[in-house]
Amino acid sequence: MIQAELGSAFVAMRPRQWTKNLLIFAGLIFARRLDDRTAWLQAVAAFIAYCAASSASYLLNDVRDAEHDRRHPAKRHRPVAAGRLSERLALACACLLAIVACVVGAALGAWSLTLVVAFLALQLAYSFGLKRIVGVDLGVIAGLFVIRAVAGAVAVHVYISGWLIACTILLSVFLGLSKRRAELEQVRVGATEGRTVLQRYRVDVVERLVVTTATVAFVAYFAYTLLGPTPWMVLTSPFVALGLRRYVGLAHRGVLGESPEEILLTDPVIIVAVIGWVASAAAVLLVT
Repeated sequence: MIQAELGSAFVAMRPRQWTKNLLIFAGLIFARRLDDRTAWLQAVAAFIAYCAASSASYLLNDVRDAEHDRRHPAKRHRPVAAGRLSERLALACACLLAIVACVVGAALGAWSLTLVVAFLALQLAYSFGLKRIVGVDLGVIAGLFVIRAVAGAVAVHVYISGWLIACTILLSVFLGLSKRRAELEQVRVGATEGRTVLQRYRVDVVERLVVTTATVAFVAYFAYTLLGPTPWMVLTSPFVALGLRRYVGLAHRGVLGESPEEILLTDPVIIVAVIGWVASAAAVLLVT
């Protein structure tokens, strides 16, 4: 019984969502510290801290939204909503994970601890109301991604470029808008009732914003690679364009649904774009 519930707790931690925390390694990569073992250990520690912090917030959110989730065609299968994980154990796991995140953050330094605490606080505020305010919900998503990017640079003690922050903000807003577009499409076809905040979003406006933010995000990334310390990184830009274009199409068709990370891990075009970016970036960093 306990073993099964602990297994459900791990599922509720949403390990697939940990892919978002790979942004932690951006500072390490663009600062060209790939041969620094100490920096790698620091970056991995920061990654673990933010995986723990993210999972803590997911568990808390699932407890808070359990009743609503039970009426949702997809979310009703979440462990807490389905009754496979007790709210008491979910909250206990959330507290433990938050403590782990803070302890690891403290080990990396005062600024790293501050960023972890800010991340947890923003996640808490999001769960308790900010996610229901149109526009603010996207701002919080962007803020959480920025904290990840800054935390990665702080952990390995490198300067974080304003271009990297700008690209992070644009990409996170793009991802948030794409998810809203997909959710609106699902509501339109009757696949789900959708969240209350969706009632304040207009499909045509969101559609234009998705395309606009994707375009601006690509231009910002292209400029960042040209003006950065390794201009040859511009060779990675076609893969960024491919990924953005594919994601726009998936959002328009409404197939992103409630779990866009599933698409990121299973869609062949997205996978090709990711592998292409990693391979080309590695080649550039090794040769130049």
